Amino acid sequence: MREWIIGRHPVYEVLRARRRQPYRLWLAEGSSRPASQETGRLADVISLCERKNIPVERVPRTQLDGLGDGHQGVALQASSYPYCALQDILERASQHQEPAFLLILDTLQDPQNLGTLLRTAEAVGIDGVLLPLRHTATVTPAVVNASSGASEHLLITQCNLAQAINTLKTKNIWVIGLVGEAETMFSDQVNCKLPLALVVGNEGEGIRPLVRKSCDILVRLPMRGWMESLNAAVAGSVALYFIWRERGF
Repeated sequence: MREWIIGRHPVYEVLRARRRQPYRLWLAEGSSRPASQETGRLADVISLCERKNIPVERVPRTQLDGLGDGHQGVALQASSYPYCALQDILERASQHQEPAFLLILDTLQDPQNLGTLLRTAEAVGIDGVLLPLRHTATVTPAVVNASSGASEHLLITQCNLAQAINTLKTKNIWVIGLVGEAETMFSDQVNCKLPLALVVGNEGEGIRPLVRKSCDILVRLPMRGWMESLNAAVAGSVALYFIWRERGF
């Protein structure tokens, strides 16, 4: 299956990660400069395509407009996102000289939220991301764009989350559920230096009951303002950085 990735940074990261099969690159017509004289990130994209013998074509900008907003004059046709198995994530975690650090996203619906969390996850060095099999946003071109291409450097699996959590526990990985109404605050009873998996729930309903029941502990972020909760992507990103800070980054 093929899809179009748009935007200079997402396209660059797809090419740099080398996990997809690239087929062709479209550049918007209108520039008087030949491709060889482009600068910045676009020049990097073109250079990678030339090295990989990927065809580069000039097309009308309206053709790119039909692929979506924010294309920045460039689009790459490539194979679909390469999901992995949970075992691949566990193997990567075991290869690091530090405790496992995983992210579990329970039925997020908004591609922007998913993309934001994937970008943060990549920034803090997550070993892998777990998504449910159904009723969830997946790694579509819109999510790749929202993550600015960070998704291409992550190991992401789709699985039965409750079963996967049980597997994580057999590997001595603690599972922390992030919920707004929890009695325990993050800094009270969580040893962030242990192997951990952070669970972030749906934007409206939070973590589903079965997944929630599977968590070792439920925690909330401390807040002092009038608002009762944070957006799922913001809350998850804050929690990820909190854990990374506690690990001594």
